[in-house]
Amino acid sequence: MPHVVIKLEEVSKQYRLGSVGTGTLSHDLNRFLAKVMGKEDPTAKVGVANRLDTVDGSYVWALRDINMEICDGEVLGIVGKNGAGKSTMLKLLSRVTAPTTGNIKVKGRIASLLEVGTGFHPELSGRENIYLNGAILGMTKKEISSKFDEIVDFSGVRKYVDTPVKRYSSGMYVRLAFAVAAHLEPEILIVDEVLAVGDAEFQKKAIGKMQDVSRSGRTVLFVSHNLTAVEQLCTKGVLMQNGMLKMEGKVHDITSAYKQMSVDENELKRSGTRLIEFSEYRMTDTDGRTIDEVFLGDDFKVIATSKANEPIDFCDMTLDIRNDSNEFIGHVTNADDRFEIKKVAKGDKMTVEVTVRNICFSPATYYISLWLGNSYGTFDYIENCIRFTIKQGDRFIQRPYPFDKRAKTVLQSTWNYK
Repeated sequence: MPHVVIKLEEVSKQYRLGSVGTGTLSHDLNRFLAKVMGKEDPTAKVGVANRLDTVDGSYVWALRDINMEICDGEVLGIVGKNGAGKSTMLKLLSRVTAPTTGNIKVKGRIASLLEVGTGFHPELSGRENIYLNGAILGMTKKEISSKFDEIVDFSGVRKYVDTPVKRYSSGMYVRLAFAVAAHLEPEILIVDEVLAVGDAEFQKKAIGKMQDVSRSGRTVLFVSHNLTAVEQLCTKGVLMQNGMLKMEGKVHDITSAYKQMSVDENELKRSGTRLIEFSEYRMTDTDGRTIDEVFLGDDFKVIATSKANEPIDFCDMTLDIRNDSNEFIGHVTNADDRFEIKKVAKGDKMTVEVTVRNICFSPATYYISLWLGNSYGTFDYIENCIRFTIKQGDRFIQRPYPFDKRAKTVLQSTWNYK
């Protein structure tokens, strides 16, 4: 029978905005004494009550009233938009900071990977940092030594293990940090979005390792915007929104709700005569699996089903691709492949599969808009209805550092001496 290893009871976390403190020691002492005696803050603005939920902009609730239980062996995926409270929750569980209100009960040793360089001293070598992290987790030198070769082999930094980590790339940093956290056998492993820094091969290895950790009866908490990875790894999910727990349940239900929430918040717009209209659409890999992210150079498909409400002699279909700034980045139409859509009878359903090859836009988030129409007008146009992410990886270019975000596209090149 599963045992509860993490329990959150009415947990909230509040941060103060702006400068903390009054600027003088005497005023800070007066404020502290007033708080102890239950009196009003003598340094507060006139007319502003000394309350945690003040609405004058001095405070912000990063988490509000979180109640949750996590059992041993569970792999919990935590999803939500930026600012939803995901990382704050992990910091509370890792004891980086304390909750403002509520209680957190944890049973077992925790290893956490919250951001690049967490727990690493930049002046120490990779070898020294492995032993430092193990000591922080309460392991003996003998225990760490028995795992040392596994950690170094998994991270792939053996050549640089005696080099100060301040000279590591961000990818090397993350590979070593994850290898340490995963191999030192904590009862609870907490991983934030940092795996996004690694390449495709390492992400695959990391997910496999987390699956091994969970199969051994240990607990994994995984925060990511990579919904494909969340669905592949996690057995349960939670959806965070504005610091509150919006939904908890099966991981596929959670990711579906998050995708829908993202589409809703992008204010989905639709226009046209609807003589023929889209009834279903999705983005897949070349094997037909629904996806929401690709790597540079990958192929992907958009499969769209439409229904004719009136007979149509001919029409065209296009995919417009925009970035997060709503800039028009790409355009694909059936005419590119001399593909014709014609003689569609009333009531007929039509499914079109579009394969986009060697995607070469710079790594970022993009939106696809779908259009049906002809030279006489628009039948159906749905703006930004498919959201997807392009990640750098190492298939299209071998650049060992992140792509310059000022560029809109990625060009392949070959370099030689002459």
